[in-house]
Amino acid sequence: MNKVYESATAALQDVVANGQTLAVGGFGLCGIPEALISALK
Repeated sequence: MNKVYESATAALQDVVANGQTLAVGGFGLCGIPEALISALK
């Protein structure tokens, strides 16, 4: 299984669907997956 992706969008392509709820940890902007959150927009 290849877990290295070209981009955050590519990593989320077959994982996330419309209507799903996603929870991420972190405090403010520290420790959050900023690129993945941006790719969800």
